[in-house]
Amino acid sequence: MTLSHYRFSTAPMMEWTDRHWRVFARTLTQKALLYTEMVTAPALIHGNLDRLTQHSTAEYPLALQVGGSDPDELYKATAYVKDLGFYEINLNLGCPSDRVQAGCFGAALMTDPDRVSECFEAMLNAAGSQGPHVTAKIRLGVNEQETEQTLPEFLEMLRRKNISRVIIHARKAILGGLSPKENREIPPLNYALAQKMKNQFTDMEIILNGGLKTLDQCTQQLSIFDGVMVGRAAYQTPQILLGVDHHVFESDPPHETAFEALMAYQPYVESVLAQGFPLKHLTRHLVGLYHNVPGARRYRRILSERSHIPGATWKVVEDALAAIPNVEMI
Repeated sequence: MTLSHYRFSTAPMMEWTDRHWRVFARTLTQKALLYTEMVTAPALIHGNLDRLTQHSTAEYPLALQVGGSDPDELYKATAYVKDLGFYEINLNLGCPSDRVQAGCFGAALMTDPDRVSECFEAMLNAAGSQGPHVTAKIRLGVNEQETEQTLPEFLEMLRRKNISRVIIHARKAILGGLSPKENREIPPLNYALAQKMKNQFTDMEIILNGGLKTLDQCTQQLSIFDGVMVGRAAYQTPQILLGVDHHVFESDPPHETAFEALMAYQPYVESVLAQGFPLKHLTRHLVGLYHNVPGARRYRRILSERSHIPGATWKVVEDALAAIPNVEMI
C-alpha cells in the first residue's frame, strides 16, 4: 500500500524552512512532505519569482505556502507557480502575527469566510484540474469565536469549495493580544475538537498540527487523523525525521544515522559555499542535530561560534562532529 506524503509533513516556518534546510531534511526522510516558508501572493506577482520559489527536485515532495486575501492576486500567484513542480499550494489561514494581520491574511481571514471562499475559488480556477492540490492551513478559530459552532461552519464552506485537505492547528489564535510565540503556547490545545471535525467531515483529509513533538505522539494521532504536521520539533530536534520513513511510511530511511545524513549533506554544502554563500547560512540548520549525548553541547558551540568566521569551510562541521565520541554510530 502506498501511503500519501501528507501523512507526515513539516510545517512552513519563516526563516527556518528555507531551501538549505529542506535539502538537509531530505537526507533524513525521503517520504515526508516538506513545506516552503510562506510567500505572499503580491511578492510572487511583483517580486523575483525564481528567487522566491527556488528549489530543486531533490526536495520533492514539496508544498508551497502562500499568504494573501485578494482573490485576483491569489489567482495570478497560483497561475505563476502551478507548473513549478509543487505537490500542493497551501493558503495560510492560521498565522497570528501582527505583520500578517496587517496584510489582512493569515488567521484573521477565519473571521471572513466569504472572502476565503472567493480566494479558494480563484486559486482552484488558476490551478486547473491538472494542477497541484490546493489546501488550507487553519486554526480552530480566533479570539472569542465559539469554535464548536464556527469551526464546522468554516469547514463546511471549504468542503463546498472542493478544498478536501485541511491542516488544523488545534489551538485558537488570539489576535492583537498575544505574540506568535505566545499563540503557539498559551491557547490550549484541543485535539478533541479537531477529532470531532474529522469524525464529522469524513470525506475530507484532516491533518493535525500543534504540540506534536515525538514520533510516538504522531503515530498515536495517525490512528485518528489522515496526517500529522510537525513544526519546531522537526527543526530543533531533526533526528525525529530519521524515524519518519520507517515508523510512518513503513519504508527504509535514506540513511541510518545522523552522521551518515550529514556526510550526504556535505556535497551540497560545499557546492553552496563555492557560490559564495557563508557557511553560517547552512550550519544554523544543523545545530540541533545532537542532543543528550556526550559532546553535544560542544558540537553546538563550535557550529555557532566558528561558522560565522569569514571563509569558514566544512572543516568547522568536522571539528564539531569530533567533539562527540563515537559520532559515526549516532
